[in-house]
Amino acid sequence: MRYDLIIFDNDGVLVDSEPLSNTILSGYLTELGHPTSYEDSLRDYMGAAVHRVHDLIQERTGRTLPADFDETLHARVFAAFERELQPVAGVTDVLGKLVADGVPYCVASSGTHERIRVGHRRTGLDEWFEEEWVFSAEDVGRGKPAPDLFLLAAERMGFAPERCAVIEDSRLGVAAARAAGMDVYGFTAMTPAERLEGANGYFDDMGQLLGLLG
Repeated sequence: MRYDLIIFDNDGVLVDSEPLSNTILSGYLTELGHPTSYEDSLRDYMGAAVHRVHDLIQERTGRTLPADFDETLHARVFAAFERELQPVAGVTDVLGKLVADGVPYCVASSGTHERIRVGHRRTGLDEWFEEEWVFSAEDVGRGKPAPDLFLLAAERMGFAPERCAVIEDSRLGVAAARAAGMDVYGFTAMTPAERLEGANGYFDDMGQLLGLLG
C-alpha cells in the first residue's frame, strides 16, 4: 500500500448515518420555521460541523437558532442511531485488511466525540478504533472545509500529510483533504462524483477501496 495512514470520515463512510441525521436535521429546521428539505440538508450541511447550521441560518435569515438547538438535535439523532444505525456495508472488511497489512488508520469527523462513539458502539465499530485514533471537529477551531482536522489527525498519528489518504463522501471533506495536502478518495454511494470534484479517485462500493489505495 502506498500510504502510511488512512484517515476515514465517519458519517456516511464508516456508519450509514447520513440519511438518518439529515432527515432529522431538515425536519427540525422546518419545525423551527426554516423550511428545509432533505435534499437541502444534504447539499448545505453534509460533512459539516453543527456550527455551519447556525452560521448559514443566521446568514440567510438574520435569525439565530434556539440556545438548546445542538442539545435537542443531538438527542434526536442519538435516539435514531440507537434504533436504526448500521455500519456501511463492507467497511469492516476494509478495516480488517488494513489491520492484517499493518496499515495505520484513524477517523476524523465533523461530528462530536460523543456522536462518533454513540454510532460506533451501536454498530460494533468501537472494537476497531482505539480512543487515540478518533478525532473530532471539537478538537480544532475550524471544521471542514478547513484542513485543520485532517492535519491534526496526521500529526497525532505521526505521519506527514502527503503520506496520508482520506476517505470522504462530502464536498466539504474533499476540499479539506485537498487543503491539507492529502490524497482523497470519494465514496459515491450517496454523493455523485461530480459533487466530489478534486478527489483522486471514486468508488461506490467499499469492496473497491483497497484497490484504489494500492
